[in-house]
Amino acid sequence: MTVSKKGAVVIFAALGLVALALPGLAAEPIRIDLSNETVGGEPKSLVPVVGAWRIEEEGGKKVLTVDGRQWKEGQSSAGIADKARALYGERYAEFLDRVQAYAYYPYAVAPKIDNFSDGEISVRFKGLSGRIDQGAGIVFNLKPNGDYLTVRANCLENNIVLWKFENGKRSSVKWVRNTPTATRQWHDLKVRVNGTKVEGYLDGKLYLEHTLAQPVSGRIGLWSKADSHMYFADYTVVAGGN
Repeated sequence: MTVSKKGAVVIFAALGLVALALPGLAAEPIRIDLSNETVGGEPKSLVPVVGAWRIEEEGGKKVLTVDGRQWKEGQSSAGIADKARALYGERYAEFLDRVQAYAYYPYAVAPKIDNFSDGEISVRFKGLSGRIDQGAGIVFNLKPNGDYLTVRANCLENNIVLWKFENGKRSSVKWVRNTPTATRQWHDLKVRVNGTKVEGYLDGKLYLEHTLAQPVSGRIGLWSKADSHMYFADYTVVAGGN
């Protein structure tokens, strides 16, 4: 399913995918409810590419966890070749070439959205532990060759950063400091894309603004870093209506 500028809304309720049929959207509505996921197992609503991702329960609600407590550099997720093939078909080998280069950065991909180009992506997150990092990010502009962008918050550093991952290398695009992000508390992170303009929000406040050289186009997902142990919930995607 492609999320484009034509009116469409895709909602991940507690990381369950809901697609509402609106004019201009040919695909039938899709809902992947996390209540059907298995606690302790890998998620089915997102595809883990790097890192240890599983379903847990907090306060009677199922959440997605990335657990970096036993993180090892260079460790990709189990069955990564099959997952890459499912995401990118014949171009899966090209995608795999980049995965090892990014193994310091766990991420998972939303498999039902082929292309996000305009709109909003948001998620709730909670930092549990991590000495190196407690990072929670939203991946977007993910290409078949593994290049992507991410806006991430960090409970240890209290900042928001727009990162670019390109040709196996990470570089910062925009830093914003002094963004209060207490650990062991739930926070809201949101990315808004309009053409080449990217905005990053934390707990409802606009902190980050940047204009890209090229418009956004690609897959989306969730991101973390190294030994971060994080909860994620309520991943939501709203396509732009322009």
